[in-house]
Amino acid sequence: MVQPPGDATSVRAAAETAASRWSLASPELIRLGANGVFGSGDVILRVSRPTAPIRVAVDFADLLLGEGIRAALPAQPHAITFDNGLAVTAWQRIEHDPTLPLDWERVGAMVARVHAIDPARVGHAGIGHPLPFCGSFPWWDFDTMMAEADGLDPVTVGALEAARVRYGWWAHAALDRAMVLCHGDVHPGNVLVDREGPILIDWDLLCLGPAAWDHAPLMTWTRRWGGEPGIYEAFSAGYGERPDDDLARALAEMRLLAATLMRLQRARLDPAQRPEAMRRLAYWRSEPDAPMWQAQ
Repeated sequence: MVQPPGDATSVRAAAETAASRWSLASPELIRLGANGVFGSGDVILRVSRPTAPIRVAVDFADLLLGEGIRAALPAQPHAITFDNGLAVTAWQRIEHDPTLPLDWERVGAMVARVHAIDPARVGHAGIGHPLPFCGSFPWWDFDTMMAEADGLDPVTVGALEAARVRYGWWAHAALDRAMVLCHGDVHPGNVLVDREGPILIDWDLLCLGPAAWDHAPLMTWTRRWGGEPGIYEAFSAGYGERPDDDLARALAEMRLLAATLMRLQRARLDPAQRPEAMRRLAYWRSEPDAPMWQAQ
């Protein structure tokens, strides 16, 4: 749930400029969502509006590999940045095979290794840009996000507000827990698989938070996103424990609320996003036939 990179024209222009400077093949759009992802021969170009100094992502990949955590390998040592805030990084293409089984126990074990890394080893602090607290991203400013969710009927507004109030204590509780290095967005869309097993990608939301922060997305994946049953059970087995407490459950629901409000925000700019936003609102109104959500 990173900040969207911008309009398609600007994102494509950034990818084309980067490909030209790096003497790569003309980029072809793979998807445009939280990031613009382009294929350029054997290289993947990611266009983003970074939440931290972009060169840290490249350095961090080497640290992960040294810890036995499978991640994408940089294809270029530096990013190309633009005056409009966009940045392009180049990564070696992963031979993803969606027909291969995804071993969620291995994913859980990798996340446990991420949590064991001393945050002081991550490059942010050395360049005067400390790792953010997990709840400091703009889409976790629920007061602002709620204020911008206009055009909703009173029943829906009341349901969203009730959820925000019901779980609003989470941030204070999280600050009382041990802070670990978190991937920030562990879900099936951010895990690829090749012949050697799963690979964690998209580290844009690297942050400090309680361990439950990286468990929360998968805790509701089957129930709310229609994911395969048993994903979270396997993940938590590989991780070595399941933070099954009030904070973990609150985080799981608040991540759902953030995902809903972000889709409403996008729908204001792109009407094509509105059907999915409406689909998600049915859950908060506790409609008995509320449909499963669809990930981006």
